[in-house]
Amino acid sequence: MSKHIETTCVQGGYTPGNGEPRQIPIIQSTTFKYDTSEDMGKLFDLEASGYFYTRLQNPTNDFVAAKIAALEGGTAAMLTSSGQAASFFSVFNLASAGDHVVASSTIYGGTYNLFAVTMKRMGIDFTFVSPDCTDEELEAAFRPNTKAVFGETIANPALVVLDIERFAKAAHAHGVPLIIDNTFATPVNCRPIEWGADIVVHSTTKYMDGHGAAVGGCIVDSGKFDWMAHAEKFPGLCTPDESYHGITYVTKFGNGAAYITKATAQLMRDFGAIQAPQNAFLLNLGLESLHVRMARHCENGLAVAKYLSQSDMVDWVRYPDLPGDKYYELAQKYLPNGSCGVVSFGVKGGRKAAENFMKHLRIAAIETHVADARTCCLHPASATHRQMNDEELRNCGILPELVRFSCGIENADDLIADIDQALAANR
Repeated sequence: MSKHIETTCVQGGYTPGNGEPRQIPIIQSTTFKYDTSEDMGKLFDLEASGYFYTRLQNPTNDFVAAKIAALEGGTAAMLTSSGQAASFFSVFNLASAGDHVVASSTIYGGTYNLFAVTMKRMGIDFTFVSPDCTDEELEAAFRPNTKAVFGETIANPALVVLDIERFAKAAHAHGVPLIIDNTFATPVNCRPIEWGADIVVHSTTKYMDGHGAAVGGCIVDSGKFDWMAHAEKFPGLCTPDESYHGITYVTKFGNGAAYITKATAQLMRDFGAIQAPQNAFLLNLGLESLHVRMARHCENGLAVAKYLSQSDMVDWVRYPDLPGDKYYELAQKYLPNGSCGVVSFGVKGGRKAAENFMKHLRIAAIETHVADARTCCLHPASATHRQMNDEELRNCGILPELVRFSCGIENADDLIADIDQALAANR
């Protein structure tokens, strides 16, 4: 029986049996007992399903991952310790030293640094292209050793809406998957798989959790990419894994489960970036109200964006649902029910004016956080993106006066009044 996304938010991923707990149980255990070595051996050989060590898998996590997979329309998913871990795993599961990845230049600053600096040290090269590049420029970014394309549904904090279909078409023409970070939109407002994405990642710390309670991430596989059709590009999936008893993941698990199984058996085994079961439990509580909260976040975001667009103390406003915004048409296509609660704007007067504005806020808190039930704001150039030089900042759509204002689920009139008095301090 197919369910609407609202019902999946509340009840997906876990169905209790007779007399079992109604809420997902927290399996707070590192290990699991078996009667015989043969029983456990079947798990290590991937011949049976089950659990032997929480560094790889845990039942609580798997219940929640199954819910997120259902929300995104995927076939398999895994939770990670953070959104950064999810982004790293999603790419490293496909690429290794000597390989290449194409990525949108406006992705979150932490992800940009992960790709451009840390993974570059690992021998993986990245080409960053503008999300607004021409088809010719996008085509030119690919190389024979390209293994994936990476982008964000809504860029953080530039609020660029990616043309998912166009990037998916280019990726597939070169025999590689499109990976989409869907953190800001969430599956309530956009399901990238329906537009051609093959893998979806989330920082579940943001809207999915929604209450600033637990750091986490998630990777969802669509199950639609035909790995064997491009076997020469993906030997890790299509040839025997000698570190895991010679298993060929696609042969044994098919397109629907090979990618996530490999990420679990190899990457989670070796890196151990597992989400704590307690955090997964808290994440599930957030997911149960995601569909309700996202509507309010978007309502508040649009109200604040409209107010800011009329203020003489603001140079510019970026919000995809604001008529006249550069990405308004793409937002109407991919995000017809709303985009997110985050508004980016430039305070008139530059960096110092932006910093002074934030000092005078009373309801919105200055935090290295976003997409929370409580309104918060940040000056990215001096915080999340401070490692970038001016040219890199411009390429990511970040200007010195940019303030990222994340509307919570409070009353919109109160948020606007708070902004109004803080802007007045700059007069």
